Amino acid sequence: MSVSTWSAIVGTIAACSSTLAFLPQLLKVRRQGGHDVSAAMLAMYLAGLGLWLVYGLLNRAGAIIGANVASIVLVSAVAILKNQGRRSSRQRTARLRIAIDMDEVMADALAEHLRRYNAAFDVPIAVADLHGRHLEHYIPSEHRAAAEAMLDASFFEQLAVLPDCQEVVRELTADHDVFIVTAAMDVPCSFEAKYQWLQRHFPFIPPSNIVFCGDKGIVDADYLIDDRARHFLSFKGKPLLFSAPHNARETRYPRVSSWSEVRDVFAQLPSDRRSRESSGRRAILTGAAARCGHRQAIAGGAFFRA
Repeated sequence: MSVSTWSAIVGTIAACSSTLAFLPQLLKVRRQGGHDVSAAMLAMYLAGLGLWLVYGLLNRAGAIIGANVASIVLVSAVAILKNQGRRSSRQRTARLRIAIDMDEVMADALAEHLRRYNAAFDVPIAVADLHGRHLEHYIPSEHRAAAEAMLDASFFEQLAVLPDCQEVVRELTADHDVFIVTAAMDVPCSFEAKYQWLQRHFPFIPPSNIVFCGDKGIVDADYLIDDRARHFLSFKGKPLLFSAPHNARETRYPRVSSWSEVRDVFAQLPSDRRSRESSGRRAILTGAAARCGHRQAIAGGAFFRA
């Protein structure tokens, strides 16, 4: 064979090798994502291929034109897959970890407590009377033991759900990791009743995302929605104080007065802020639901940050 023939064979093999070199990379990026592929390298390589294509067009070199068109297609596909993977990664990191208290945030515990107390002592205490005070600080001291005894298992079974709570919590679970965090150690007999109440009204919250504890400072989340400001003192994330009569005079924390306002707070968060907040709190909270008698017993709020 002549030198020109050998030259054509070698050139064809070289063109095919160079053109197909990105095919394995394309398959790998499709399977595993393109995090490790340099965007600058892809941009420079595409620029070089574009110039070679122009060169081939100017010199009417069909082999150069064909090889570079094919290479541009492959490299562009890699760049597109890399960009799609980056967007989906940003969307995943944008999921926030939201911890939500139960009593007087999800469940109307105050209304039930007032109903029982008023019936027991034949008094007309109204919610408005408790502005800035807990019920135990409003009633006579000799009635406090009886009022506390009303917080038995049946008390928690009958609590009404606060307006819009179910709907908004369900919406939040679609975009974020939601945990129910309740200080059940304050009323140890409430474990079973609280768990059953949550299962009845919020069946879409898995048991692994229900946390019974004493100190909510152990909870590793981006936000804590709670009606008691004391739980924010050791909490490392952002607090949202849910309005209740007893916290009316509290001014240290941002406040929400209803579940529609909770919806607005998270709807208005920019996606880049969500990403920064969630990426800053990577420790996994292995939330666990405890049930009296036949589920995991939890003493002294023994849930610890990983």
